[in-house]
Amino acid sequence: MSDSWRAVDAYIAGKLLGDDDALAAALANNEANGLPPIDVSAAQGKMLFLLAQIAGARRILEIGTLGGYSTIWLARALPEGGELVTLEIEEAHARVARANLDRAGVSDRVDIRVGPASDSLAAMTGAAPFDFVFIDADKQGNAHYVAEAIRLGRSGTTIVVDNVVREGGVLDPDSGDPRIDGTRALFDMLNADARIDATAVQTVGVKKWDGFVLARVR
Repeated sequence: MSDSWRAVDAYIAGKLLGDDDALAAALANNEANGLPPIDVSAAQGKMLFLLAQIAGARRILEIGTLGGYSTIWLARALPEGGELVTLEIEEAHARVARANLDRAGVSDRVDIRVGPASDSLAAMTGAAPFDFVFIDADKQGNAHYVAEAIRLGRSGTTIVVDNVVREGGVLDPDSGDPRIDGTRALFDMLNADARIDATAVQTVGVKKWDGFVLARVR
């Protein structure tokens, strides 16, 4: 990782984000409980917050809770009466997330559902559509998760998918890495599905060289 990337992220955070005790405590609690340090960066969290607000989101779906760091950012973007449903496969991670959300004062607007995301998504029928979807789970399932986000969304739903560049690994069709194979399948799906408009943006910083998909349901 370039020292300059890290320094620029620190500059951005210092100028535009400031200190946040609840978010810092969430990261510390994640580390204390042995969760992998794969949360979005602070600048990326603020980006999610702003995108959800720009979209006017009242119902948000998050696929991949981990310890709830990005969940806190998204929950804070909700207006009064808004709701966030977040899906996490590991009960141990969900327990850590619940404590972090309680500490941040947003647990009243968050519904954590534990189990394989594909099962939780399949069980969702008949509810109001989601306005904003953030996908940051197993990369092998990305194409399926976007298809489910379209099904559970509406015209205008915003979809963000994290980790789609993987330090350039997305270019390798023979990598043998299921995460890269899943990411390439996502791009193929976005290319072929007429229901959605999408682009992808590369990022560098404390999370190294990666990127995200930004999409909108037609």
